[in-house]
Order: sequence, then C-alpha cells, then structure tokens
Amino acid sequence: MDLSPAPASLPADRRIYAVGDVHGCARQLAALHDLIAGDLVRRPIASALLLHIGDFVDRGPDSSGVIARLIEGSPVPGTQMINILGNHESTMLEALAGDKAAATDWLFAGGRATLESYGVDPDSPREQWADRIPVSHRGFLRALPLIYREGGYAFVHAGVRPGVPLMEQTRDDLLRSRQPFLYSEADFGAVIVHGHTPVTAPVVKHNRIAIDTGAVFGGKLTCLVLEADRLGFLQADSVDAPVPVAHQ
Repeated sequence: MDLSPAPASLPADRRIYAVGDVHGCARQLAALHDLIAGDLVRRPIASALLLHIGDFVDRGPDSSGVIARLIEGSPVPGTQMINILGNHESTMLEALAGDKAAATDWLFAGGRATLESYGVDPDSPREQWADRIPVSHRGFLRALPLIYREGGYAFVHAGVRPGVPLMEQTRDDLLRSRQPFLYSEADFGAVIVHGHTPVTAPVVKHNRIAIDTGAVFGGKLTCLVLEADRLGFLQADSVDAPVPVAHQ
C-alpha cells in the first residue's frame, strides 16, 4: 500500500482504518478485514482503530451476517472498533418500531434483502418483523453514534451542512447530506470522512474524503488508512452479487 499526503493528521503512533458502506456484503467485509490484519502485521503501530462508517444493511445478500460480525467486536487483532450509524440503519429501526412510511421506504431502498437475510418474508405482516430480528442486533443498531472525531478528522455517514459547527449538525444532516456538502469548498472544522454517495474511486479533497465505492453495485469495498499526515487505501474486490435498486 502506497501512502500519500493527507489533508489532515492524527497523533503520532495512531492509525485509523475507516471502512466505507458495506450494504450486506459480508464476504467482502471479511476479505477487507483480512487485508487490514495483514497490514498491521507488516506495519505494526502502537494504537489502531477500526471504524465502519455506516450502511451495514440493505441491498446485499447478508446484512444479518454483517451485523453479527460487528457485534462480535473487532475481528482485527490489536484494534479498537467503532461503528457509525448510517441512514439505512436509521430507516430500518424506524420501520421495526412500526413507522408505516419508514417501512415502505425501507423495502424500496433495499430492506427486502435485509429481511430475507434474517429468514423473514418481506411481504409478511410488518408488525411481525421486529420479533424476527434478534434483540442483540436491534440493540446494536440503536446504540450506534452519529459522529466520531479524532485528530483533524470527523467521521460521519453522509456529510455535513456547510456553515454549521460540527456539534450542531442535525441527525438528518449527518445521515443524508449530499448537496450542498459535496460541492462545498468550505472549511467544515475538520476533514469529513464519509460514505453514502457512491463513487467509482475514493475522492480526496482538502475538506472531505469519500469512501463509498459501491461494493454492493459490483465495485470494491474500500478502507481508508490514516496515520500521521499520510493516507492510503486497502480494497476488497466484489465477491457478492449486486442487488440493482435505486440509490437512497
């Protein structure tokens, strides 16, 4: 892995591995975790964090397997782990809580594949869905934070609203931002590491880094590697069949 100059920095002897949108691609996630573990063996460091940036569920074939893997704790020896809430997890929770509009949105946005991964018929009565999802999985999703900050970086699922301090961003800003965030040249108060909007390759700008490279649509699953004032990327090739649905 080649390292290049980064737009911000981390403390010395600290490394962050930030993984983009997984969307039920459990085998691809396992392959990427193996790459991260191998990188740590080749390049040991005093302190490492494994961070997943949201949208663990929907569209792909094994959302339940992804959540089960994350619940077990870091699969990469020698790393801490933090997982951030994505808009798909948020909609899933609303649907399971009985919100009829959210349930309709969830099915349209890829929730059918998630329900099927739990052995649930998506056309079954909606009030029965929650009881078929393990309590531990629902509790894991409800506990996910919206933002994580370290060094010169802030990690969120989608983006931020320009001109608003980071700690005053709304839930919807952090979960669903696209415009004007994606075209803004503003200083956001930290370099924003985000997913949510698929790109063909990682995007590195002075104020943001995009790492959703469309794993569920046949692209690669990307891990951004940050250390000191440098960055690099690890990627796992597509190994799960994509589910063609509209972006949300």
